[in-house]
Amino acid sequence: MPIQAAFMVPHPPMILPEIGRGSEAQIEETRIGYERVAREIARLKPETIILTSPHSVMYADYFHISPGRGAKGSFSDFRAGNVRFDEIYDEELADRICALALEKHFPAGTLGERNPKLDHGTMVPLYFIRQKYDGFRLVRIGLSGLPLTDHYAFGRIIQEAVDITGRRVVFVASGDLSHKLQTYGPYGFAPEGPVYDERIMDSCGRAAFGELLDFDETFCEKAAECGHRSFVIMAGALDGMAVRAEALSHQDVTGVGYGICCFYPEGKDEDRHFLDAFLGRLEEEADQKAKEADEYVRLARESLEYYIRNKKPMAMPTGLPEEMTGARAGAFVSIHKQGRLRGCIGTIEPVTPCLAKEIIQNAISAATQDPRFDPIREEELKWLEINVDVLGKPEKIDSVKELDVKRYGVIVSSGFKRGLLLPDLDGVDTVEQQVDIARRKGGIGEKENYTLQRFEVIRHR
Repeated sequence: MPIQAAFMVPHPPMILPEIGRGSEAQIEETRIGYERVAREIARLKPETIILTSPHSVMYADYFHISPGRGAKGSFSDFRAGNVRFDEIYDEELADRICALALEKHFPAGTLGERNPKLDHGTMVPLYFIRQKYDGFRLVRIGLSGLPLTDHYAFGRIIQEAVDITGRRVVFVASGDLSHKLQTYGPYGFAPEGPVYDERIMDSCGRAAFGELLDFDETFCEKAAECGHRSFVIMAGALDGMAVRAEALSHQDVTGVGYGICCFYPEGKDEDRHFLDAFLGRLEEEADQKAKEADEYVRLARESLEYYIRNKKPMAMPTGLPEEMTGARAGAFVSIHKQGRLRGCIGTIEPVTPCLAKEIIQNAISAATQDPRFDPIREEELKWLEINVDVLGKPEKIDSVKELDVKRYGVIVSSGFKRGLLLPDLDGVDTVEQQVDIARRKGGIGEKENYTLQRFEVIRHR
């Protein structure tokens, strides 16, 4: 049985009268929308509600499904301890999701829960739903730091599990929108905030779920959104279905965006397999970029692909230009997959006889030895985008005033500790950010004395 309906809802604790104590009147439109959602769920009478929450257990590389028979929670952290919940989990459906994830080698399951207490991203929706309907069990799911494509793929696994069990299921995607909509708000203002809210309400209002995958993650971070990954899992759970959508409300009066939308599946639609279409487009774009790449990038790609397929370094190709074989320089190789960093390792000063060998060696290291990531697998090769940065000679500077975040990279040194950051990186907008990140990468404490060097790069894409 397909999922009966899905709902995109926010989770501001202040919307509860017991917490807001009158301030909830500011978001009355959101409360009315929530009441409508609760009535719709009561009308559908689902056996199970699947609820995704940004404030449940979250890992960088794993989707957590709450284990066991159930969990309790209250709003005691918001001075409303009398508002309590005692939820029973749908263990069979949760187990089925876990089994499918294991079968597909997908990183999801019930491992790693330290505190089973319900989070406010779960309890705010339940507060309204329980007032209208209580004939359901719960499956509570957290988000992850994995790409949006993995969130959509997880939604498809959930859809398959629901179909196998035959449950009558409603999906509730809990998540606020941007937290940076007003200068007077608790998180301040960013120009990306209103743009995010407008885009997400437009896309969700049309059930244009493929567009959710097009949101750049740096843009989402600058907008300080909360629920995007939650909404993407929901979209994946409705993959391949025609969907009727209705936007009920959107408010931003507190500096945080609250949006409510309803989604009703209306039969299969083979044109709505959005992940497949998105990945196909990405593969074409990556292939085109690889064809247009210069010799530096082609060498890095050839090196890492050869190593991953053959488990040994390749010999240096013949016919390379003199500027690569006759010169020495430090070089960084950066690898991205679907817009996210997948590996980056390099050398500040040259350690091999020539630049070409520097690139060959660092491409292998970036693909297999970056401690932040698992080694790249052969099946990932078609998605990779590669940059090569050739470093100029570092020069000592006396002040951050001599830096330019777009032009210069920075090296922060303290004794034997040293951290480096390349120039012109997404999300690094000020020299203060640049120096702070480089300092922390080098393990240099905030109060330690350090020296600065700057360097220029020639970036090859």
